Amino acid sequence: MNERLQKRPSWDEYFVSITKTVASRSTCLRRKVGAIIVKDKRILTTGYNGAPRGVKSCLEIGRCLREELQVPSGQRHEICRALHAEQNSIIQAAYHGVQIAGSSIYSTTQPCVLCAKMIINAGIQKIYYYEEYPDQLSLDLLKEAGIELIKLDK
Repeated sequence: MNERLQKRPSWDEYFVSITKTVASRSTCLRRKVGAIIVKDKRILTTGYNGAPRGVKSCLEIGRCLREELQVPSGQRHEICRALHAEQNSIIQAAYHGVQIAGSSIYSTTQPCVLCAKMIINAGIQKIYYYEEYPDQLSLDLLKEAGIELIKLDK
């Protein structure tokens, strides 16, 4: 077999590498997360965790309230300035009129319960991720909804 073909990344490797690049745009001081929504091997939207449009991010103001209050990961999402990467990728689809039902989402991190509920209602069928997140309710809801969750190697 041609040596160049052997070095070609799989589709999962390709999408994960792009997801990592998307995460590099994050404005979160605690965790950089990226997500892309894919259908038929085509990227439909991307998202990273960051403050809403027109609102200063933790990076810009130089502080994270959740960090200051020592809030454990997976808790008190309501006091975070940022939207999650999965939320931003779904919002981008809605904003631009992109149909995402029947798609897959690649995320650097397993979705929290808030994102899991959005993923379920958006009609996304598969979730690929490589970093776990401490949220059992998310896993329970995704399983009940029949969403396939696939953990990838880093």
